Amino acid sequence: MLDNLKIIYHQGKQFIPDVTTAKVPGIFRGRPVISPEKVDEEKLIEVCPMKAILKNPIAIDLGKCSFCGECAQQFPEKIRFTTDYKITANERERLIVKEGDDIPIEVNPDTVRKEIRSVFGGSLKLRQVSAGGDNSCEWELNAANNVQFDMSRFGIEFVASPRHADGIVITGPITKNMAEAVQICYDAVPEPKIIVLVGTDAISGGIFADSKAIDRSFLDKYHIDLYIPGNPAHPLTIVNGLLDLIRKKK
Repeated sequence: MLDNLKIIYHQGKQFIPDVTTAKVPGIFRGRPVISPEKVDEEKLIEVCPMKAILKNPIAIDLGKCSFCGECAQQFPEKIRFTTDYKITANERERLIVKEGDDIPIEVNPDTVRKEIRSVFGGSLKLRQVSAGGDNSCEWELNAANNVQFDMSRFGIEFVASPRHADGIVITGPITKNMAEAVQICYDAVPEPKIIVLVGTDAISGGIFADSKAIDRSFLDKYHIDLYIPGNPAHPLTIVNGLLDLIRKKK
């Protein structure tokens, strides 16, 4: 017992007591802020390899952004990335940060399906599908349930079978080889069920968006309940996004 107390004294708690107010290191890139400063817009747009920067007005699509920070490095007077990790949304257009905006990105409670909060408010079981992902988002999803972030304390857990799940979490751009598997997995989940996209590749196709090797037709057929951006998505972004989806704010 004394040894355990010594460890706590020297190392502190090995979990984050409140994941909704936790802070991340300054090197973390979260929600960007775009100033009204005038720059060469064409050069700014060309900087982004993901085609995530839009114009008229200048905006950044977080569903396409890789968070590489190149735009902020070359145009620091125009763009800076904050450490705000709460950047999930249930509407695709909410992931577009426009010039002059300095407001949080959040789930719109008015458009969350009623059955989600009534059925899954206290417990949510998810089946994760890696649809051609590079394992980065998969690692972060795994980290979301480790001793530090402990997502399971909120009743949110990953399960081995879609028949035991309340929805699916898709990572990766959905390759042709995985398109049928995603459909089979989704069909096996009982109603009501949700679809969550995690990471740039899942949300927009990412750097593979124009590849002939991907098949994203599955996403055209169903309503997406939550978009969790990032490349990869941070565990705090994942946990807070899922909580915002299934719980009413106090």
